[in-house]
Amino acid sequence: ADFSGEIGAANAELGCWDPLNFCTDQASFDKMRYAELKHGRVAQLAAWGYATTWSGARFPGCEDFPAGHEAVLKIGTENLIPVLVVAGALETLWKQKEGSFPGDFSATSFPVGFGPFAKTEADMIDLRTKELNNGRAAMMGILGMIVHEQIDGKPFIFFDKFEIYAPFGN
Repeated sequence: ADFSGEIGAANAELGCWDPLNFCTDQASFDKMRYAELKHGRVAQLAAWGYATTWSGARFPGCEDFPAGHEAVLKIGTENLIPVLVVAGALETLWKQKEGSFPGDFSATSFPVGFGPFAKTEADMIDLRTKELNNGRAAMMGILGMIVHEQIDGKPFIFFDKFEIYAPFGN
């Protein structure tokens, strides 16, 4: 199948990059795009949370909770249950709009989407492309932070010369 017209799936030099032929038809492409968007959205939140907790910011009651990758290993059931409840609620409440592009959750009663920022079809394509690219960057970013923390204990390699790791007193 030809996906050269899909946002973020092709460029003039390479065409649609799918070396293992996962996308055999439009339905399989949409499934993969939906997963890519979901992973990108989660990675954006993960990168934000990683940097925030590393800076020393904590929710009330979690002041002694570790930052970075160590938090995953020490989360405990009492902290994991609320995370799973919220994730389950989001999976249940936000629904894909029928016949729309993958990741369009505007079929829910809760207002999601690009709102007033997408006035034209060109605006919508631009915002969807930005979301896709930012999600891809965030997936690589959170992976990089985790790897660098495991290597030398510092996830942000570009801040080694500065003492700004803990503005909130880590």
